[in-house]
Amino acid sequence: MRRFELIAPCHFGMEAVLKREIIDLGYDVTEVTDGRVTFFGDEEALCRANVFLRSAERILIKVGSFHAETFEELFQGTKALPWEEYIPADGKFWVAKAGSVKSKLFSPSDIQSIMKKAMVERLKEVYHTNWFEESGNSYPIRVFLLKDEVTVGLDSTGESLHKRGYRKLTAKAPIAENLAASLIMLTPWRRDRILVDPFCGSGTIPIEAAMMAANMAPGMKRDFTAMNWDNVITKSLWADAREEAGDLVDLSVQTDIQGYDIDDKMVYIARENAKLAGVDRLIHFQRRGVEALSHPKKYGFIITNPPYGERLEEKEALPALYKTIGERYAALDAWSMYLITAYEQAERDIGRKADKNRKIYNGMMKTYYYQFMGPKPAGTKRDKV
Repeated sequence: MRRFELIAPCHFGMEAVLKREIIDLGYDVTEVTDGRVTFFGDEEALCRANVFLRSAERILIKVGSFHAETFEELFQGTKALPWEEYIPADGKFWVAKAGSVKSKLFSPSDIQSIMKKAMVERLKEVYHTNWFEESGNSYPIRVFLLKDEVTVGLDSTGESLHKRGYRKLTAKAPIAENLAASLIMLTPWRRDRILVDPFCGSGTIPIEAAMMAANMAPGMKRDFTAMNWDNVITKSLWADAREEAGDLVDLSVQTDIQGYDIDDKMVYIARENAKLAGVDRLIHFQRRGVEALSHPKKYGFIITNPPYGERLEEKEALPALYKTIGERYAALDAWSMYLITAYEQAERDIGRKADKNRKIYNGMMKTYYYQFMGPKPAGTKRDKV
């Protein structure tokens, strides 16, 4: 099998979670930088990474890297890469995204255009043609420029990995599925513990938790761009990865996962999404406001994405809302609470300083993940990430 250097982008602040996932899959991590983790793997690894990784955005094959301070250097560096090893004569290829940080070249459209021209020139020489119909399979490219170092990756995923395929209906401001999974993995929650999301919206956090509880791989029900790359990866490897994922699913597991929302429509949407995910039996959704949050048992977890107050009228309601969150949390017996928000007065209004807080970018929005740690049940250990 061919050995690749694979790049897995993720949300800023979630690199440690993704690194642990990749190591748990059995692969060697070579580099961790802001927003991505690089590791070695073969064709099988590429398939398994797409199917199994919960916190990644996508899986890229690293085509190469080079230094470029001018467009001429960008052109020559791109042209020198072995594109023919990946793109056949009828392949459709383009630079789908270009990002630049602290580099002399910073115009995405210019970077994309020049790299496309360089790729065409390279492949014209290899395939002895002056024209590419690009009528075959798609080979999208992504490029990152950091301090004039160019890293070029071939996107094997296509639609971002956060699109598991179950969320057909959404809330106004849904949390991405891979971010929700990452937030859960930053906690010591396990499937035998209680989990409540009192602001569940379209159900993403409870659904991701239920998928983890059932050992259901996030990518087992969706397709990937590289599934059509017969010149790079055989279809049997994708079938093997999906078969492995299917064999691991255990829907007989007993769970106490609950999702509340004050809006009846959101509760309906959450239930429908859970059905599409195949985990509706593992979650109890109900219409309930946070002021009614309660549970008779000890050692549960609140993991939630409450309103941030992005609109003025919502902002005015935030102090009272977060005060209620704090009061209801304090009334629970030996619980932990994990809460992501951009609201800067969250701790003040909750009435308690978080034991930890972690800066995470939810898209372009800076948020904080406040972690209020309850006591551990006897005989359990807390994982570190």
